[in-house]
Amino acid sequence: MSERTNSSSIDNVQVSNRGLERTSQSGERATCTECDGLVVSGQARGELVCEDCGLVVEEDRIDHGPEWRDFDPEDHDGNSRVGPPITNRQHDRGLSTNIDWRDEDAYGRSLDPERRAEMRRLRTWDERFRTRDSKGRTLKLALGEVDRMSSALSLPTVVRETASVLFRRALDEELLPGRSIEAVSTACVYVAARQADIPRSLDELEAVSRTERQEIARAYRYLARELGLGLEPTRPREFLQRFTSALELTHDVESRAGELLATARDHGIDIGRNPTSMAAAAIYAAALFVDEETTQEAVAATANVSEATVRKRYRELLKADPDHPL
Repeated sequence: MSERTNSSSIDNVQVSNRGLERTSQSGERATCTECDGLVVSGQARGELVCEDCGLVVEEDRIDHGPEWRDFDPEDHDGNSRVGPPITNRQHDRGLSTNIDWRDEDAYGRSLDPERRAEMRRLRTWDERFRTRDSKGRTLKLALGEVDRMSSALSLPTVVRETASVLFRRALDEELLPGRSIEAVSTACVYVAARQADIPRSLDELEAVSRTERQEIARAYRYLARELGLGLEPTRPREFLQRFTSALELTHDVESRAGELLATARDHGIDIGRNPTSMAAAAIYAAALFVDEETTQEAVAATANVSEATVRKRYRELLKADPDHPL
């Protein structure tokens, strides 16, 4: 009886090993060696089990996950023992460590004068080591500018990451000689915002940048040509949501303004026009149509264009949509 039991156990082990070998070779869709059923992972018990016949292909698997559970973001941040993920927003991709600026020990007690002087020297050498070559210093300056301008323009993290990757590409392909770091970093933010369909105008970029609009435009054209970006022209509709929200107008205004811009596009009126001025004129016309209060002055200030431009584009929209009330 015992020999039969031992033989059966050996057979099970052999089947289990064969199933395990097949699992490792077949990749994502592992099949059972007995019935060709799908092998699934039972995370609760650490086993690989056939979904059809129940054969345990592997047991006592190593759980590579954390040994703790979290029920809200605060628990996750408190229990996690790893650092933040790698990011392109920092010149060292966030892999280096930082020495805290507070002169305190692990218990929150203030350091004595000798220790404070030692920590200041360590911070200085740590900073020098992190930017020990010209490329590192350039990246640190440029990515700091990208983060500052993105914060001023309320751009999300995805735009900052994309702009950082673009600047790294420009630096690796040696596109910076002859151009200022500020102009190239501003152009990267401009391109990244357009790629994320939340564009910002050159006037808005100039307001937060440390360089002039003409230099930003030159750097943008150069990057687009050398990096083969192939960006499509900015559409006025992409500014509607931001402008109507800033003016505290309803969704009806945004919807009607989108219809006006679609009509203008069908008639070719928006060709060669500043997209922000077209969006401003459409919002003003739509507000009049749905009887919401706004002024040309407020719309022009939000879109950063002149009132005369808003009036001119407004008349052009009326020609394209004669059903709109004057």
